[in-house]
Amino acid sequence: MRTLTVVQKVLQGANYCGTKHNGALHLNPVLYHRAGESHGEVFPYEWYEKSFSKLTRLAHFLKDVDLVDGRLVNVNDDSIIIEDHIEHKMRTFKSLARIFIGSPSVQLVLKKHVSTFGKPSEREPMIVNSLTKVSNVLNVTAQQRKLVRLKICPQITQHRIWTGAIEKILNELKSEIDLLNCQFPSKGTKMGGQIVSSCLKFLAESAVSYDPDSASWMRLSPAKVVDPPSRKWDDVLEMFTDLINCLKSEKGWLYHATKIEIMKEGLSQIKDVLVDNSIGYKDARHQESLVQKKLSKTLGHSSQCLFTLLLYYLYGQVRDIEVDLNGAIYGNGSENRFTLCMGRILTSNEEKMFWSGVKQLDRALGLFKFVWETAGMKGILELQGHLWCVGSEERIPFHADLECVQHQFMSHLPS
Repeated sequence: MRTLTVVQKVLQGANYCGTKHNGALHLNPVLYHRAGESHGEVFPYEWYEKSFSKLTRLAHFLKDVDLVDGRLVNVNDDSIIIEDHIEHKMRTFKSLARIFIGSPSVQLVLKKHVSTFGKPSEREPMIVNSLTKVSNVLNVTAQQRKLVRLKICPQITQHRIWTGAIEKILNELKSEIDLLNCQFPSKGTKMGGQIVSSCLKFLAESAVSYDPDSASWMRLSPAKVVDPPSRKWDDVLEMFTDLINCLKSEKGWLYHATKIEIMKEGLSQIKDVLVDNSIGYKDARHQESLVQKKLSKTLGHSSQCLFTLLLYYLYGQVRDIEVDLNGAIYGNGSENRFTLCMGRILTSNEEKMFWSGVKQLDRALGLFKFVWETAGMKGILELQGHLWCVGSEERIPFHADLECVQHQFMSHLPS
């Protein structure tokens, strides 16, 4: 277990003296609304002054809201928020904050502590949704990528991991559909909810118990089978197809509907494998081993289905990981020491919000560390997470399993 010091750096935002051009401010009013916009342009001081007020107002409005891997969450009770205007404000807040992180005064102070976030490309958000994306950041070679896949497949394609990930996705989707049905019910969501319940019931009825107090492990195969068992993973595949069709119009609000589509890749490879607990314990275990073998053989390194299984294996979660600033990996190759930096932008420095940010960075950086070590990369990779928020209160240093530097914009502008 590594223990790294967590320190805080308080940065003063928008301390930049600019000038007006011909007596007028030349601003791009939609700059921070555009996804993937380059934030390398420097603006006059008045722009930063005006925009910092907007940043502060948005932070106050969103003080209990966090964007966790693409989903709006109330940090006080972990409830999901489905509100288009709140999501728009959150995206605006984070995009605007990236401009301030790239401002001259912030960069001047930042360069004293870290060798990243200086380039516009290092301040862009990133959704980590495949091993290929992780490997690209770490410069993992093609041969090493094959090694990673060969090492992890026997573990993450185990039957219990596979079924656990499927059930996790279905349960999360059920929660999203239930919430949507309370606010914006539709024929599609109602039908979708019924299909999700049928899928969960199917899996529960087909599961083989490994409880030593259960007699299922003693069950022998039937002496004579009149009709061959009909329960196969193909049944789940058909239900997933129907589910996707039902939820097409609400897909934007249902994150896990996308995961249903992703897991169809694995289902299509094992559709002929039995999933029936009436065939006897030994035969059922054989079918489970077939699931592992087929998935290990067919799911490639770039597969999002394989990546989802890895997330469930490592964290018990199935959501792709999102960071607000992708940062960079830097270091001295001759000394074989490297540092991977990533960042999160928070709406407040409250305790729950702070630890939510730490948790997200820990998952993201931990995943990169896992791939680095599994690939057998040369050198030591150190992890550094950066938390950014609006405020002026300082925290005392403490220790955690993740080195995390907290940056704050001062709540006032210099004269």
